[in-house]
Amino acid sequence: MNYTVDTVMPQCRGKVYLVGAGPGDPGLMTVKGKTLLEFADVVIYDALVSPQILMMVNPQAEKIDAGKRRGRHSLLQEETNQLLIAKAQTNAVVVRLKGGDPFIFGRGGEEARDLIAAGVPVEIVPGITSGIAAPAYAGIPLTHRNYSSSVTFVTGHEMAGKYRPQVNWQAIASSAETIVIYMGVHNLSYIVTQLQEAGLPEDTPIALIRWGTRPDQEQLIGSLNNIVEQVTATQFQTPAIAIIGNVVQLHSLLAPCSPQLLDVVHQK
Repeated sequence: MNYTVDTVMPQCRGKVYLVGAGPGDPGLMTVKGKTLLEFADVVIYDALVSPQILMMVNPQAEKIDAGKRRGRHSLLQEETNQLLIAKAQTNAVVVRLKGGDPFIFGRGGEEARDLIAAGVPVEIVPGITSGIAAPAYAGIPLTHRNYSSSVTFVTGHEMAGKYRPQVNWQAIASSAETIVIYMGVHNLSYIVTQLQEAGLPEDTPIALIRWGTRPDQEQLIGSLNNIVEQVTATQFQTPAIAIIGNVVQLHSLLAPCSPQLLDVVHQK
């Protein structure tokens, strides 16, 4: 299907589109999302949206940075929600541009709820989430007939000792053959300990992937018993996701078929 202005322009003023920008590679941006950016009046974007995708935005559009990074918030979530409502009162096409997919750890559900409550028309435009794209670019299939028939996606953004943990690591360790963890690097030591106490063997393979699908993508390959030390030794930084499970073993075999692979911190 070829999208034109008529297919994405709202019939009334004040429609908000929650658009997934994908994981970083501009080639993975959806056609519908790109078209909306080209005709947007206002674009309110997240910190992890790549500069190449921001170049797709209508030059006349108002661009607002609402990015959230650990310890640095341009806008609080409540402020972002109110801003979306306010901009929809005077603009026809308002795009809320979110890294990955709006509904996968992107707070898109919260924003959509508040927009609907305020009487603002809203539409969701899905995007490719980093949890599937980054492993693919690293040559790691999340499922494989010989290795894994189940995948669990989970957030690792828990502050152990400050907030009551909501993730049941015991259940995850016993129920999923592949575990994909978003935003887990800062709490990696805690997560690894929890998974090992839940019964995962210490030699279970794990991959950390930073800036997935971008030209500067990096990955760190190890196992539960050494990955924390490797992170410290290589000064591996966020943003990154973690993939845990035997599928990680396929990285060395399948990585050559993946584009833009920079295995600059790969450790045995």
